[in-house]
Amino acid sequence: MDFLNEYTELVILGICLCIGYILKNLLPSKKLDRFIPLIMGSMGVVLSIWINMDITPKILLSGLVSGLSSTGLYETFKQFLKKGE
Repeated sequence: MDFLNEYTELVILGICLCIGYILKNLLPSKKLDRFIPLIMGSMGVVLSIWINMDITPKILLSGLVSGLSSTGLYETFKQFLKKGE
């Protein structure tokens, strides 16, 4: 799994993390929760294409890895915010 680290783009990861956090807290619903990885993966691909202005398999993978990583990082982000309160 370490090889996927080279495909992570921090800008995409950060944007997806923040938007996922907003979705999770603005529309708290168990039905929406199961779609958040799909939304973040799709958003990561769109952002990656927009940033690179090209579509290649490497760019698609970069968007997917970054967007989906944001869903896993959400728990860490949530714990960080709780400690600040």
